[in-house]
Amino acid sequence: MSRAALLVLADGRFPAGGHAHSGGAEAAVVAGHIRNAEDLAAFCRGRLHTTGLTAAALAAAAAHGHDPSALDGAADARTPSPALRAVARKLGRQLMRAARATWPSEELDAFALARPRGGHQPVVLGLTARAAGLAPEDAAYCAAYETVGGPATAVVRLLSLNPFEATAVLARLAPDMDRVVEQATVSAHGPVDELPCGSAPLLDILAEAHAGRPVRLFAS
Repeated sequence: MSRAALLVLADGRFPAGGHAHSGGAEAAVVAGHIRNAEDLAAFCRGRLHTTGLTAAALAAAAAHGHDPSALDGAADARTPSPALRAVARKLGRQLMRAARATWPSEELDAFALARPRGGHQPVVLGLTARAAGLAPEDAAYCAAYETVGGPATAVVRLLSLNPFEATAVLARLAPDMDRVVEQATVSAHGPVDELPCGSAPLLDILAEAHAGRPVRLFAS
């Protein structure tokens, strides 16, 4: 297992397209739900313990060796918003391109062939971690960190928030991330149907509203 591979995969500069997405933060800013660092912390914590847990569990399960097609169906069932399903598949397609170039793998090739329009991003993330020789826990950490790292970075741009404050928000969420990763990793050893299915209805509503906005800084 390579710690360096985990750093490469978790790096925000890994060319997987995440920089173009705010994780729902832009829509929350527009709606007035995020106005400062305190609001950002509440938003990230809520996202982490709902959709973040779901994504981390899917990623850990894929890294553990569960059937990726079954996991992709489970991801669909856990993503009620059509806009977010489209985003997840677009990000999955972009991650797949980067992953296959970085860590060539027959499993990645097979899933890319099975899902030419893109698999859900957490599933591809788990397969990528597996190809890189990482453990399910590592895949869960990547997914959990992406859940909060994307919004924090986006809010710096959206509100001109002090980046030191945004980084402090992420650092203070570390214990929450540890708990989410532990729960996700344990669940990855069980049946796919019993994976966590936490949801955040307001995020779904905001995502649909954001998708219909004619002017926006981030794709989602």
